[in-house]
Amino acid sequence: MGLRREPTARQMRLGIELRRLRNAAGLTGREAATSLGVSSVQINQIESALSGVSEKRLRRLATNYACTDQALVDALVAMATNRTRGWWEDYRGLLPTPFLDLTELEHHATFLREVQFLYIPGPLQTEDYARTIFSDRIPELPCEDLELRVRHRMQRKVIFEGSDPTPYEAVIHEAALRIRVDDRAASRAQLASLLELSEADHITLRVIPFDLDGFGGSWTAMMMAGGAVPRLDTAVGDAPHAAAFIDSDAQLNVFRTLFRRVEAASLDTARSRDFIHRLSKEV
Repeated sequence: MGLRREPTARQMRLGIELRRLRNAAGLTGREAATSLGVSSVQINQIESALSGVSEKRLRRLATNYACTDQALVDALVAMATNRTRGWWEDYRGLLPTPFLDLTELEHHATFLREVQFLYIPGPLQTEDYARTIFSDRIPELPCEDLELRVRHRMQRKVIFEGSDPTPYEAVIHEAALRIRVDDRAASRAQLASLLELSEADHITLRVIPFDLDGFGGSWTAMMMAGGAVPRLDTAVGDAPHAAAFIDSDAQLNVFRTLFRRVEAASLDTARSRDFIHRLSKEV
Protein backbone atom coordinates (compact mmCIF):
# COMPACT_ATOMS: atom_id res chain seq x y z
CA MET A 1 0.00 0.00 0.00
CA GLY A 2 1.38 3.40 -0.97
CA LEU A 3 1.88 6.34 1.33
CA ARG A 4 -0.96 8.77 1.92
CA ARG A 5 -0.59 12.04 0.08
CA GLU A 6 -2.98 14.00 2.30
CA PRO A 7 -3.74 12.43 5.69
CA THR A 8 -6.97 13.50 7.36
CA ALA A 9 -6.96 15.29 10.70
CA ARG A 10 -8.25 12.11 12.36
CA GLN A 11 -5.40 10.04 10.89
CA MET A 12 -2.90 12.66 11.99
CA ARG A 13 -4.36 12.63 15.51
CA LEU A 14 -3.79 8.87 15.71
CA GLY A 15 -0.14 9.35 14.74
CA ILE A 16 0.26 12.15 17.28
CA GLU A 17 -1.13 10.00 20.08
CA LEU A 18 1.17 7.09 19.20
CA ARG A 19 4.15 9.44 19.24
CA ARG A 20 3.05 10.77 22.63
CA LEU A 21 2.86 7.24 24.01
CA ARG A 22 6.33 6.46 22.67
CA ASN A 23 7.79 9.66 24.11
CA ALA A 24 6.15 8.98 27.47
CA ALA A 25 7.81 5.56 27.45
CA GLY A 26 11.18 7.22 26.79
CA LEU A 27 11.78 5.29 23.58
CA THR A 28 13.32 6.52 20.36
CA GLY A 29 11.74 5.74 17.00
CA ARG A 30 14.51 3.24 16.34
CA GLU A 31 13.91 1.45 19.65
CA ALA A 32 10.17 1.29 18.96
CA ALA A 33 10.88 -0.09 15.49
CA THR A 34 13.21 -2.78 16.85
CA SER A 35 10.61 -3.96 19.36
CA LEU A 36 8.04 -4.22 16.57
CA GLY A 37 10.41 -5.78 14.04
CA VAL A 38 10.07 -2.98 11.49
CA SER A 39 12.27 -0.14 10.29
CA SER A 40 12.44 3.24 12.01
CA VAL A 41 11.17 4.70 8.73
CA GLN A 42 7.92 2.77 9.18
CA ILE A 43 7.47 4.09 12.72
CA ASN A 44 8.00 7.62 11.42
CA GLN A 45 5.45 7.06 8.64
CA ILE A 46 2.88 5.76 11.12
CA GLU A 47 3.42 8.67 13.50
CA SER A 48 3.26 11.13 10.58
CA ALA A 49 0.00 9.52 9.37
CA LEU A 50 1.58 8.78 6.02
CA SER A 51 0.71 5.11 6.49
CA GLY A 52 -1.78 3.19 8.57
CA VAL A 53 -1.22 0.65 11.33
CA SER A 54 -2.98 -2.66 11.93
CA GLU A 55 -4.76 -3.49 15.18
CA LYS A 56 -2.16 -6.17 15.98
CA ARG A 57 0.77 -3.78 15.56
CA LEU A 58 -0.96 -0.97 17.41
CA ARG A 59 -1.65 -3.17 20.42
CA ARG A 60 1.94 -4.41 20.37
CA LEU A 61 3.16 -0.82 20.32
CA ALA A 62 0.90 0.03 23.27
CA THR A 63 2.29 -2.93 25.20
CA ASN A 64 5.86 -1.96 24.36
CA TYR A 65 5.08 1.58 25.52
CA ALA A 66 3.72 0.21 28.82
CA CYS A 67 0.36 1.88 28.20
CA THR A 68 -2.14 0.44 30.70
CA ASP A 69 -5.07 2.66 29.68
CA GLN A 70 -7.12 0.02 27.89
CA ALA A 71 -9.93 2.43 27.02
CA LEU A 72 -7.42 4.68 25.25
CA VAL A 73 -5.84 1.76 23.40
CA ASP A 74 -9.26 0.51 22.26
CA ALA A 75 -10.15 4.01 21.07
CA LEU A 76 -6.90 4.25 19.10
CA VAL A 77 -7.58 0.84 17.56
CA ALA A 78 -11.01 2.07 16.47
CA MET A 79 -9.39 5.13 14.87
CA ALA A 80 -6.87 2.94 13.07
CA THR A 81 -9.24 0.26 11.78
CA ASN A 82 -12.45 2.18 10.97
CA ARG A 83 -12.71 2.02 7.20
CA THR A 84 -16.17 3.56 6.96
CA ARG A 85 -16.48 5.92 4.01
CA GLY A 86 -18.28 8.96 5.36
CA TRP A 87 -20.70 11.03 3.30
CA TRP A 88 -18.19 13.90 3.32
CA GLU A 89 -15.85 11.89 1.09
CA ASP A 90 -18.15 12.77 -1.81
CA TYR A 91 -16.76 16.30 -1.48
CA ARG A 92 -13.06 15.34 -1.49
CA GLY A 93 -11.30 17.26 -4.21
CA LEU A 94 -14.27 19.63 -4.44
CA LEU A 95 -14.05 21.41 -1.08
CA PRO A 96 -11.01 22.44 0.96
CA THR A 97 -9.73 19.65 3.19
CA PRO A 98 -10.49 21.52 6.47
CA PHE A 99 -14.21 21.34 5.62
CA LEU A 100 -13.97 17.55 5.45
CA ASP A 101 -11.79 17.24 8.55
CA LEU A 102 -14.33 19.23 10.57
CA THR A 103 -17.19 17.08 9.31
CA GLU A 104 -15.31 13.88 10.15
CA LEU A 105 -14.59 15.25 13.62
CA GLU A 106 -18.30 15.97 14.16
CA HIS A 107 -19.25 12.53 12.87
CA HIS A 108 -17.10 10.71 15.43
CA ALA A 109 -17.68 13.10 18.35
CA THR A 110 -19.36 11.82 21.51
CA PHE A 111 -20.55 15.38 22.19
CA LEU A 112 -20.23 18.83 20.62
CA ARG A 113 -20.06 22.14 22.47
CA GLU A 114 -19.84 25.40 20.55
CA VAL A 115 -19.50 29.10 21.34
CA GLN A 116 -20.19 31.80 18.75
CA PHE A 117 -20.25 35.57 19.15
CA LEU A 118 -20.85 36.91 15.63
CA TYR A 119 -22.40 34.07 13.62
CA ILE A 120 -24.95 31.33 14.10
CA PRO A 121 -23.03 28.05 14.52
CA GLY A 122 -22.64 26.17 11.23
CA PRO A 123 -24.77 23.09 12.05
CA LEU A 124 -27.64 25.39 13.14
CA GLN A 125 -27.68 27.64 10.08
CA THR A 126 -30.56 27.71 7.65
CA GLU A 127 -29.82 27.33 3.95
CA ASP A 128 -30.43 31.03 3.24
CA TYR A 129 -28.20 32.09 6.14
CA ALA A 130 -25.37 29.80 5.01
CA ARG A 131 -25.67 30.93 1.40
CA THR A 132 -25.38 34.57 2.42
CA ILE A 133 -22.34 33.88 4.61
CA PHE A 134 -20.55 32.12 1.76
CA SER A 135 -21.65 34.79 -0.72
CA ASP A 136 -19.82 37.46 1.28
CA ARG A 137 -16.42 35.89 0.67
CA ILE A 138 -13.72 37.90 -1.08
CA PRO A 139 -12.91 37.00 -3.76
CA GLU A 140 -16.40 35.82 -4.61
CA LEU A 141 -16.96 32.11 -5.03
CA PRO A 142 -18.10 30.76 -8.38
CA CYS A 143 -21.76 29.74 -8.24
CA GLU A 144 -20.92 26.02 -8.35
CA ASP A 145 -18.46 26.29 -5.44
CA LEU A 146 -20.92 28.38 -3.46
CA GLU A 147 -23.66 25.79 -3.82
CA LEU A 148 -21.24 22.99 -2.89
CA ARG A 149 -20.45 24.74 0.38
CA VAL A 150 -24.10 25.35 1.15
CA ARG A 151 -25.05 21.75 0.40
CA HIS A 152 -22.18 20.46 2.55
CA ARG A 153 -23.18 22.71 5.44
CA MET A 154 -26.77 21.52 5.29
CA GLN A 155 -25.62 17.89 5.30
CA ARG A 156 -23.72 18.53 8.53
CA LYS A 157 -27.13 18.51 10.25
CA VAL A 158 -27.04 14.71 9.97
CA ILE A 159 -25.42 14.69 13.43
CA PHE A 160 -28.85 15.67 14.81
CA GLU A 161 -30.67 12.82 13.09
CA GLY A 162 -31.15 9.09 13.60
CA SER A 163 -31.69 7.02 16.73
CA ASP A 164 -28.45 8.14 18.39
CA PRO A 165 -27.93 11.85 17.63
CA THR A 166 -24.85 13.64 18.93
CA PRO A 167 -25.46 15.68 22.10
CA TYR A 168 -24.94 19.30 21.06
CA GLU A 169 -24.72 22.44 23.16
CA ALA A 170 -24.31 25.92 21.71
CA VAL A 171 -23.77 29.21 23.52
CA ILE A 172 -24.63 32.11 21.21
CA HIS A 173 -24.11 35.78 21.93
CA GLU A 174 -26.97 38.19 21.29
CA ALA A 175 -24.81 39.89 18.67
CA ALA A 176 -24.93 36.78 16.49
CA LEU A 177 -28.70 36.62 16.86
CA ARG A 178 -29.21 40.27 15.94
CA ILE A 179 -26.78 40.65 13.05
CA ARG A 180 -28.78 40.45 9.83
CA VAL A 181 -26.56 38.67 7.40
CA ASP A 182 -29.48 38.85 4.95
CA ASP A 183 -32.92 40.49 5.12
CA ARG A 184 -35.60 40.47 7.84
CA ALA A 185 -37.37 37.43 6.45
CA ALA A 186 -34.17 35.38 6.48
CA SER A 187 -33.39 36.52 10.03
CA ARG A 188 -36.86 35.55 11.24
CA ALA A 189 -36.53 32.16 9.55
CA GLN A 190 -33.14 31.59 11.19
CA LEU A 191 -34.47 32.44 14.65
CA ALA A 192 -37.51 30.23 14.10
CA SER A 193 -35.23 27.39 13.08
CA LEU A 194 -33.19 27.81 16.27
CA LEU A 195 -36.35 27.60 18.36
CA GLU A 196 -37.45 24.46 16.54
CA LEU A 197 -34.06 22.78 16.93
CA SER A 198 -33.90 23.67 20.63
CA GLU A 199 -36.97 21.52 21.27
CA ALA A 200 -34.91 18.37 20.66
CA ASP A 201 -33.65 16.64 23.81
CA HIS A 202 -30.10 16.35 22.45
CA ILE A 203 -29.76 20.05 21.51
CA THR A 204 -29.15 22.73 24.14
CA LEU A 205 -29.09 26.41 23.21
CA ARG A 206 -28.00 29.15 25.59
CA VAL A 207 -27.81 32.91 25.00
CA ILE A 208 -25.45 35.59 26.31
CA PRO A 209 -27.42 38.87 26.25
CA PHE A 210 -25.86 42.28 25.72
CA ASP A 211 -27.09 43.54 29.09
CA LEU A 212 -25.38 40.85 31.13
CA ASP A 213 -23.40 42.56 33.90
CA GLY A 214 -19.75 41.77 34.40
CA PHE A 215 -19.22 39.63 31.33
CA GLY A 216 -15.81 40.09 29.80
CA GLY A 217 -16.07 36.68 28.21
CA SER A 218 -13.43 34.90 26.22
CA TRP A 219 -14.58 36.35 22.90
CA THR A 220 -13.15 33.27 21.29
CA ALA A 221 -15.38 31.36 18.91
CA MET A 222 -14.70 27.69 19.52
CA MET A 223 -15.99 24.16 19.42
CA MET A 224 -15.22 21.22 21.66
CA ALA A 225 -15.64 17.73 20.21
CA GLY A 226 -15.68 14.83 22.63
CA GLY A 227 -13.47 11.87 21.91
CA ALA A 228 -14.07 8.25 22.86
CA VAL A 229 -12.01 9.07 25.97
CA PRO A 230 -11.33 12.58 27.34
CA ARG A 231 -7.70 12.44 26.21
CA LEU A 232 -8.98 12.31 22.61
CA ASP A 233 -11.15 15.42 22.91
CA THR A 234 -10.45 18.09 20.29
CA ALA A 235 -10.93 21.84 20.42
CA VAL A 236 -11.48 23.79 17.22
CA GLY A 237 -10.54 27.45 17.30
CA ASP A 238 -10.66 30.21 14.73
CA ALA A 239 -7.49 30.86 12.75
CA PRO A 240 -6.77 33.43 10.02
CA HIS A 241 -7.21 31.02 7.09
CA ALA A 242 -8.82 27.87 8.51
CA ALA A 243 -10.04 26.19 11.65
CA ALA A 244 -7.26 25.20 14.05
CA PHE A 245 -7.49 21.71 15.57
CA ILE A 246 -6.15 21.71 19.13
CA ASP A 247 -5.29 18.50 20.97
CA SER A 248 -2.63 19.17 23.64
CA ASP A 249 -3.75 18.55 27.23
CA ALA A 250 -2.81 22.05 28.38
CA GLN A 251 -4.68 23.79 25.57
CA LEU A 252 -7.70 21.51 25.88
CA ASN A 253 -7.96 22.38 29.56
CA VAL A 254 -7.88 26.08 28.65
CA PHE A 255 -10.75 25.63 26.22
CA ARG A 256 -12.70 23.53 28.72
CA THR A 257 -12.32 26.30 31.29
CA LEU A 258 -13.34 28.97 28.78
CA PHE A 259 -16.44 27.02 27.84
CA ARG A 260 -17.46 26.53 31.48
CA ARG A 261 -17.09 30.27 32.10
CA VAL A 262 -19.12 31.25 29.07
CA GLU A 263 -21.75 28.63 29.85
CA ALA A 264 -22.04 29.84 33.46
CA ALA A 265 -22.50 33.43 32.26
CA SER A 266 -25.25 32.57 29.78
CA LEU A 267 -28.99 32.41 30.33
CA ASP A 268 -30.45 29.04 31.22
CA THR A 269 -32.19 27.11 28.45
CA ALA A 270 -35.72 28.24 29.28
CA ARG A 271 -34.79 31.93 29.42
CA SER A 272 -32.68 31.52 26.28
CA ARG A 273 -35.68 30.15 24.39
CA ASP A 274 -37.81 33.05 25.64
CA PHE A 275 -35.09 35.48 24.59
CA ILE A 276 -34.90 34.08 21.06
CA HIS A 277 -38.69 34.03 20.82
CA ARG A 278 -38.96 37.71 21.85
CA LEU A 279 -36.19 38.66 19.46
CA SER A 280 -37.95 36.89 16.57
CA LYS A 281 -40.95 39.15 17.18
CA GLU A 282 -38.78 42.26 16.97
CA VAL A 283 -37.08 41.43 13.66
